[in-house]
Amino acid sequence: MATLLFHLRDVPDEEAQEVRELLAEHDIEVYETEAGRWRLAVPALWLVDESRLDEARGLIDAYQQELHERMQREHAEARDRGEAPGMWDQLRQHPMAVLVTLIALGLMLGLSLLPFLNL
Repeated sequence: MATLLFHLRDVPDEEAQEVRELLAEHDIEVYETEAGRWRLAVPALWLVDESRLDEARGLIDAYQQELHERMQREHAEARDRGEAPGMWDQLRQHPMAVLVTLIALGLMLGLSLLPFLNL
């Protein structure tokens, strides 16, 4: 029976392709399911040979660790060059999203504290 190996929902296409290539390089047979028209199914890579689960999981874990370190390194370099977006950059680029987020946070805080304020 096939085993769920790697969820593809919200995974960038580049990362998904690198995982597919990594598994193909090591001759690990997988098949892929898509989310479908209404996005109700599970987009994922499924391992065909369950006996290779530890090997496949180890490869993916190592890849994700390397990807995490690479992304942190690139972000640190961009920050050092002054190219990484900061809080004020986000505010300038997406003022409505920031405003809606702040309003939602204020409402949640107000609703959470309302019982204590009525004492």
